[in-house]
Amino acid sequence: MSDVEQHNETAALDAYSHVVSSVAAAVTPKVASVTLPRGNGSAVVFDDTHLLTNAHVVGAASAGTATFADGSETRFRVVGADPLSDLAVLGIDGNAPQAARLGNADELVVGQLVVAVGSPLGLSGSVTAGVVSALGRSLPVRQGKASRVIEDVIQTDAALNPGNSGGALADASGSVIGISTALAGIGLGLAVPINQTTRRIIDTLLVEGRVRRAYLGIVGVPAPLPDDVADRTGQRAGLRIVEVVRAGPADRAGLHKGDLILTVARERVADAQGIQRQLFGEIIGTPLAITVLRNSAMVDVFATPTDLTAG
Repeated sequence: MSDVEQHNETAALDAYSHVVSSVAAAVTPKVASVTLPRGNGSAVVFDDTHLLTNAHVVGAASAGTATFADGSETRFRVVGADPLSDLAVLGIDGNAPQAARLGNADELVVGQLVVAVGSPLGLSGSVTAGVVSALGRSLPVRQGKASRVIEDVIQTDAALNPGNSGGALADASGSVIGISTALAGIGLGLAVPINQTTRRIIDTLLVEGRVRRAYLGIVGVPAPLPDDVADRTGQRAGLRIVEVVRAGPADRAGLHKGDLILTVARERVADAQGIQRQLFGEIIGTPLAITVLRNSAMVDVFATPTDLTAG
């Protein structure tokens, strides 16, 4: 290797190290190690008196202890938990360190640098770095008899171990763009994205302590629209129905396997998240206009969502 090449490589490594160390310095004080009666994990400060973590970290617990990077401790209570997004909000006694800055995971790209901060194996303030390995992953979750898929989960190769769950996944600017949620295998970590839908869930947990969701009873996959329909509507993709739950709201409304959903409540839909971001409690029992492409014709139906967790 020539002197010039060695210099360039050293400069690149120095720049990488500088970014990681800067993010670590900014984010670590805002991530706590949380201890509960039946385990531990991590949590991220997101305002003066609240932390954000995973629902599976708190489980059925109602309170615990948070320990920050500087060694300070505080008790917390579980304000609300939502197993179907794997998010929970904790309220602490007294003031927390300065809140982390929440970013927008919808702006991430594959290959982008990310830094994970958490308490793996109880070792608080641990930092690992990697890249966004993939976007748009799905994570099945359950709550009693109800099941749901968390859409657009972030996949990263930043090392995540037990105890990282609930910790921060930050971008190069130090913005928290995900909450680490699962270890799926060696070299494979997942994080719940911070985006518009997540923020709505957090706000609901703060106010109501739980999230009610509307249920349609369909399973779909993204699919391109035929060229003539795309040209006419300006929409390039929709959601192809691959399963309709028998006797569910969609079935009662007359939706069928193979239908291509274009809009829900007059809002364009290109993936499952496009529907899920609308399925919150306030529309339960309210007829929802759905436009589908069926046998080359556009068909309008009205489906009345029910409560996902009812029964």
